[in-house]
Amino acid sequence: MLNTRSLAALKGVHGDLVRVVKRAAELSPTPFIITEGLRTVERQKELVAKGASKTMNSRHMTGHAIDFVPVVGGQITWKWPAFKPVADAFKKAAQELKVPIVWGGDWRTFKDGPHIELDRKHYP
Repeated sequence: MLNTRSLAALKGVHGDLVRVVKRAAELSPTPFIITEGLRTVERQKELVAKGASKTMNSRHMTGHAIDFVPVVGGQITWKWPAFKPVADAFKKAAQELKVPIVWGGDWRTFKDGPHIELDRKHYP
């Protein structure tokens, strides 16, 4: 079940991605929190300046991406292994709902474990 913070972070996010998030929350063996959805240009500039993002062409700025963080033992964790089971739940949810997504953890460069986005090929 998604908490209030997660639901608030989904405001402005594409409806198909919101459906995937909600289904993933039902499927995931690990609870998670949505930390970010739709971003302003100013927020994106801040993240690029910090090195937390590599692009000003972020799918967050159009509502086509979210970031999540796993919750293990009641605590948020940024440890890489905790992201995989949640990402697998996102992938399964997306497959069930026929909504193509991309997980940042599958990228060849700049691995981004918290990132899920709608596939650009289907959601330009």
